[in-house]
Amino acid sequence: MQKPLEPGMVLRDRYVVRQIIGRGGMGSIYLAEDSRLPGRTCALKEVGQDPSFSESSREQTRDQFYREASVLARLDHPNLPKVSDFFSEADRDYLVMDFIPGEDDLKTLMHRARRKSEFLAEKEVLEWARQLADALIYLHGQEPPVIHRDIKPSNLKVTPAGFLKLVDFGLVKQMVPDEMTITVIQGRGTALYTPLEQYGGDTGHTDARSDIYAFAATLYHLLTNQPPSEAKQRFLREDSLQPLREVNPEIQPAVEDAILWGMSLHPDDRPPDVTTFCEALFQSDPSQFRQESGVHNRSWTRRFLPTAVERTLAAFALLQIILALLASLR
Repeated sequence: MQKPLEPGMVLRDRYVVRQIIGRGGMGSIYLAEDSRLPGRTCALKEVGQDPSFSESSREQTRDQFYREASVLARLDHPNLPKVSDFFSEADRDYLVMDFIPGEDDLKTLMHRARRKSEFLAEKEVLEWARQLADALIYLHGQEPPVIHRDIKPSNLKVTPAGFLKLVDFGLVKQMVPDEMTITVIQGRGTALYTPLEQYGGDTGHTDARSDIYAFAATLYHLLTNQPPSEAKQRFLREDSLQPLREVNPEIQPAVEDAILWGMSLHPDDRPPDVTTFCEALFQSDPSQFRQESGVHNRSWTRRFLPTAVERTLAAFALLQIILALLASLR
């Protein structure tokens, strides 16, 4: 692993490094100040080049980074940090993103509840799920779709205002027309939340259903305070995944069923998209999802809210009934 940057270092004559706020296999994440916009802090995500790569491979990796960074910079959603800049210095590439204040990622909140021998409230977890679903519907709805590939509690942060942010784009893939994928950083996600098809790295086919698996596995962990069995372990032992309600009886049966469906080992056995997954997850109270969700959940809205034509037909039918009743009273 490369030596991290020292506090006080300036990148691109603009970003002043203040401290390390995270580390990964290919680089660090830094808190930095933007000298062109006084008072603005940002997060710098560092992507280091593999020293074993040939010169041509390094050029391809850098070109790949710029393609992916361009995609991320175009994204604009309230539950995603905004990528405002990207650049390279020496053998390192950098993404400049919004810094999300606060220390409460969902892993921290879960551990805090566990220390008190408590479970996180299902209602609160489902509210986070609603916001995460909104972000994923937006990502998967891009052309071509953007697949995150590393959804997990520690990558989900709650701001002081209560907004959920999906903060790490370390393993994002963009699906291209021939169904191959390109990756910002080589990696396979975190084992507890990684579906079987993702273990192939870049040789495996991942799509929206891979994110659904990680989404469901994250909800499993949050609602039970118990890490889910890894997919490869479940492949060898089908009974290794304990049903949620055996751990936390307060979980609604429909929520348990949806999560286990989302965690199906084979992609074809999972919900085909996030909207379908949410139909099952919020089955007992669909309004919890549709009333609070943003404009990006139009597909959900279309399924559950009547269109203008449907409302007009309903009004006409009601008028016909009233006229018939009045005629019968004459």
